[in-house]
Amino acid sequence: MPGFELIGDSERKEVQKVLDTGVLMRYGFDGMRKGHWKAIELEKALSKRMQTKYTQVVSSGTAALTVAMASAGVGAGDEVILPTFTFVASFESVLALGAVPVLADIDDTLTLDPEAVKKAITARTRVIMPVHMCGSMADLEALKAIADAHDILLVEDACQAIGGSFDGKPLGSYGDLGCFSFDYVKTITCGEGGALITNNETYYKNADHYSDHGHDHIGKDRGAEKHPFLGYNYRISELNAAVGVAQLKRLDDFLGLQEKHYGILEEAIRDIPGVTLRRVPAKGIQNYSFLSFFMPDEGIAKKAHKALSEAGVDGCFYWYDNNWHYHREWQHLKKLITLGKLNREVQEQLPDYETQDFSKSDHWMGRTISMLIKIGWTEDEVNARAARLSEVLSAV
Repeated sequence: MPGFELIGDSERKEVQKVLDTGVLMRYGFDGMRKGHWKAIELEKALSKRMQTKYTQVVSSGTAALTVAMASAGVGAGDEVILPTFTFVASFESVLALGAVPVLADIDDTLTLDPEAVKKAITARTRVIMPVHMCGSMADLEALKAIADAHDILLVEDACQAIGGSFDGKPLGSYGDLGCFSFDYVKTITCGEGGALITNNETYYKNADHYSDHGHDHIGKDRGAEKHPFLGYNYRISELNAAVGVAQLKRLDDFLGLQEKHYGILEEAIRDIPGVTLRRVPAKGIQNYSFLSFFMPDEGIAKKAHKALSEAGVDGCFYWYDNNWHYHREWQHLKKLITLGKLNREVQEQLPDYETQDFSKSDHWMGRTISMLIKIGWTEDEVNARAARLSEVLSAV
């Protein structure tokens, strides 16, 4: 991770095909295209790779989450349960629909704790959103059982975990809807882009229309298309989709490199006293984009993170103090700092995040260090990194 490390001739070739036609938009201009429909090509390839019937590619992972929930009718006043450790896009997509983000604790998977989810469910809950952070998944079997018991949606935010699997199914395909991000720092990239997958035909048709101003895409005259309902513009461009077409063909190669490099680094720290690895659920296979491990306590974790940085071991993250990914620094959410007024349902229902007790999350996050696994490392670079990692952590 990420795919931009190995951008090359295959990506340039696909982009050039689009530039040669001059058609950068995914819809219309049929006669000028010379048979090139890159967004459609990417959708078909993703459906095959993710073993789902339907895929809708959109402009970002945030757009994918927004469109996925909108396609299932999530809206004003509905509650969406998501973890305290995620990217801000998760709750942004909820708020964009006028729905209410409800935070719940994580466990040693660094993802949603099923027991915390049970406690967070109310009569207004419409969605459980497990976020497969840093390449590995939540306890999806337990979360699906909870969702089914309460007749609510399971929407997988697999934006950081493409290529992983659970119980033999690609991540994103286990729930009712799954979402991916193809931004510049993801395992495969479009530069900017995202996708949602589903086996539900209604959700797919809704997503197809909603992401393009409500167009029904019936016929070949865009100006004559009808609009069954209101929509917005979450379209991907043909240029971005073209990069994605090339990158998706290379996904398994990227995953192989990640797993190889991960294995070398894991071996270097596995037996260090006081260092324990993040739990991957028994039926899960991560995509190996991050090596995440726990130190004995928060103080030692901070000391280790600083020592790694000073030793030149870059790409290590201490999420506990991170502005983007952990609840402690989400002041704009906690204080509801917005450019315009929030709708009434959100204002009335939004929990008081500043007074909520997320000490169970803090227990895990305060001890966690995550190391980005790059696919562009040489063998010598990985081995040297493993030696420095072991040396620093052993000393700490």
